[in-house]
Amino acid sequence: MLWLLLLQVSASCLWLGHSEVVTSFETSCPQFFFREIPPNKALEPRNAAWICQRYKNQYYFATLYDRKLRIPVYSAYIYQPGPGKRPKTWLVEPQLIGPTYPKTMEKEWTLLNRYNVSLEKLSQSQAILHDYKNLTGLNRGHLNPNGHHDDYSSRMATFTLTNIVPQDEKLNGGAWNNYEQQTMIRRTQGCNTTYVIVGAVPGNNYIAKGRVNKPSHIWSSACCVVGNKYVKAWAVIAENDKNQVQLLTLGELEDVLTELYGRGQVSLFDSDCPRE
Repeated sequence: MLWLLLLQVSASCLWLGHSEVVTSFETSCPQFFFREIPPNKALEPRNAAWICQRYKNQYYFATLYDRKLRIPVYSAYIYQPGPGKRPKTWLVEPQLIGPTYPKTMEKEWTLLNRYNVSLEKLSQSQAILHDYKNLTGLNRGHLNPNGHHDDYSSRMATFTLTNIVPQDEKLNGGAWNNYEQQTMIRRTQGCNTTYVIVGAVPGNNYIAKGRVNKPSHIWSSACCVVGNKYVKAWAVIAENDKNQVQLLTLGELEDVLTELYGRGQVSLFDSDCPRE
């Protein structure tokens, strides 16, 4: 009996060990979504990967990743801004290669030299550093920005290429940065916990010789409970070739995304988040 129990415990530990690229956010890292309800299937591409973003054995956010286009569909996180240094090291997601690789994000160098992964094998599974070299008018745009986190490890976790899209550099450093750093501070006044989902709509253009899609739009949405009183929500969207951000209601953003994605009515948050 004891032997059977130990075998069951061992098997369950093995199963849990492969939980970083997962099959569902409802069961694997629901804490990053308001009321633990992730967006519906209307955003999901055919070859999606659900990633519970893990750095140094701790989960920091969740990303739905498009394996074919090599960009995130969205990243979901809890807004906790604070002062701190901006990391400089970029990471990749080993388990996109396969479940036997490390359960936490790593440097490309580590995978190539310690785990003997070929650059070709790594590049087949996701975007790599070389894809973002020598860009013109674009730079590496975070969906989940490092400035929305209050310690170095959580900021470091955002520096994974699975959280990055080719973003218009004027937008990234201008109107979008203004939204991230100023509008969010104003909008979150009185919020207990603010849940954020930031996404990218696939476009018709690519970088890196067709390897990585350049999104047509970048969007963001948030939902929070104010005190014990009520729930509020807001959203923005920006075309990825203009330095302009449009402020919307949550319902307006969902309707716009429904048209842009064309896969049915989009729902980003639990129904308790107001759409008006």
